Formats: sequence, structure tokens, C-alpha cells
Amino acid sequence: MNLPLPAATASYGADDHGLICGWHFPPGAEAVALPHCTDAAGWLAGEAPGFLWLHFNLAHAGAEPWLRAHAGLSEDFFDELHGGSRTTRIERDGEWLFAVMNDVVFDFAFDAGDVATLWLAAGPRLFVSARRHPLRAVDRLRMAVRRGELPGSPVALLDHLLRDQADELQAIVRQVAERADAIEDALLAGRHDGQTRELPRLRRLMGRLQRLLAPEPNALMRMLARPPAWVPAADVAGLQAATEDFALVLRDIGGVQERLKLMQDEAAARLAEESNRILFTLTLVTVLALPINLVSGMFGMNVGGIPLAEHPHGFRVMALVIAALTGAIAWGVGRWVGRRGG
Repeated sequence: MNLPLPAATASYGADDHGLICGWHFPPGAEAVALPHCTDAAGWLAGEAPGFLWLHFNLAHAGAEPWLRAHAGLSEDFFDELHGGSRTTRIERDGEWLFAVMNDVVFDFAFDAGDVATLWLAAGPRLFVSARRHPLRAVDRLRMAVRRGELPGSPVALLDHLLRDQADELQAIVRQVAERADAIEDALLAGRHDGQTRELPRLRRLMGRLQRLLAPEPNALMRMLARPPAWVPAADVAGLQAATEDFALVLRDIGGVQERLKLMQDEAAARLAEESNRILFTLTLVTVLALPINLVSGMFGMNVGGIPLAEHPHGFRVMALVIAALTGAIAWGVGRWVGRRGG
């Protein structure tokens, strides 16, 4: 008899073949944990009712060989593990459902690189999930099963996983929106020095999430139109509802991304305005210093015939001339600035 897996092992451990956790869902009964791949292989070789969920760590060298030997997955699944597209999609692969999902890593830090891929395969008796990095949504699914939730089929597990991922994304969108509120307040208050570095990073994050997480509509439509015969109609309807919820989250991501773009444009405009003011000030200083530079340059030439060179009040006279010229230029510039301001 299989006993429930201890919490520490289910949460963090993996057996000799990279199995992070395994669960047997018998009809009408509580889920039973499978601690090792040997238990799963024995169950798959028999005809026991229900279905299995096996979650693997592909970073373990023994994970892929065990899946090839015991899971009965198609070669296309393993091809996707190594060189396939990372775009989120759900499609039919013979009598199996194949899915690629991109989820945020467990230690997500609002960086565009904190997104990793989860590969899924669902058959009538087996649901396989495999990843190389710890991911949030699949961990939520694992914890839900530990709490006693009982999905009725492998497709119900996929439905649950999609909804968990949508919840995680909604939380990320909410946190990004809160950061955007703080940045907007700082921009309106004129404090945009640190915000110009934060906005591009958030935009890259939202763009990557939207690009990688949006399901391919054509593959999904084909799968929903012609699902495998073993998939109940209720599970197909639930999967379609989950994808619609997911689409709403993606729409929110697009809205936040557009808002960040507008704020980045506003920050750039304010920075350009400030730069123009600095350049204008420097130009005024240069213009006002023009008389003294010209006069001092002329009188600094080592040639004969310098005016007022022998005059006892020559310095005072030239200082008055420079002051008069500077005052005249300042008056003219002031009038010009006043007309532009008016």
C-alpha cells in the first residue's frame, strides 16, 4: 500500500530518476502519493483504475531516460524538450494532449529573465509535467493536491494549472501596477531620476510575459474542436473557460504595458526639458561672458599699440566698457526671453 509522501520530500526532494512528486488519483478516493519512480512504473504496467500525475525535474540526468522507458510519450515530446518553440500552446498529439507553458520562477524578482518553461503531456491514465527550474504555478497545483483537492481527470489537472498560472500572473500585474502608481506619483512631483531606469525594466518584463504566455490561438482552437475521444465534454468546456480567464489576464498585461510606455515617454520628455533648460542656462552664461572674453583676448596680445596701455586709469575704463557691453547684452537677452515667455 502506498503511503502519503512526507511534506519535506514532496516539496524539495527528487528520487533517483528526477521525480519531484507523484500522485495516484483513484476514482472516488483520496489521492495517494508515489514516493519513487518504481511505484509509478509498477502502476503504469498494470490496469489499476484512475490516473497518475508525475512531476519531473529535467535538470536531473535520470528524468528523461525514465520517461522514455516508462511513460509512453511520443518522440515529439522529447524533441520539444530540446529544441522546440517556447511559445505557450496546447495542442493534440495523437491521443495525447501536449502543452508548453511559460511560468515565472519560484524566486521571481521582477526581471525579464525570470521566466522558464514547463512541458506537459496528458493521456487517459497519465499526466506528466516536467521543468528545469522551480516554477510557481505548478507548485501551487502540487500544494492544492496535498490539501486534498481531487481533479477528476488529467485534463482537469491541466485546467487547474492554467487557472493557477493566471492567478500568479494577475498577482504580478497587480504588483507592477502598484509600482507604476509610485513611479507616476514621483514623475508628477518632478522626481524622475531613478524612475527612468525602472520603467524600461518593467516594460521588458511585461513585454516578455505577454509574448511568451499568450497561447497560440490556432493550436488551441484545433484542439478544442477535435479533442481526443477520452476527454469528456465537461473538461473541454472547463479548459476553454480557463483559457478565456487567461486571455483576460493577458489583456491586463497589455494595459499595464501601454501605461508604462506612456510614463516612459513622459519621463523622457521631462528629462529632455530639463536638459534644454541646462543648455539654455549655459548658453546665456556664454553669451554674457562674450564681451570680457573678447576684450581680454584683444588686450592680451603681445603687440604694440595696445589702447590705454600707458593711461593711468586704463583698467577702470576697460572695466566700465566691459560692464556696459555685458549689461547691454543682458538687457537684450532679457527682452528676448520675455517675448518668448509671453
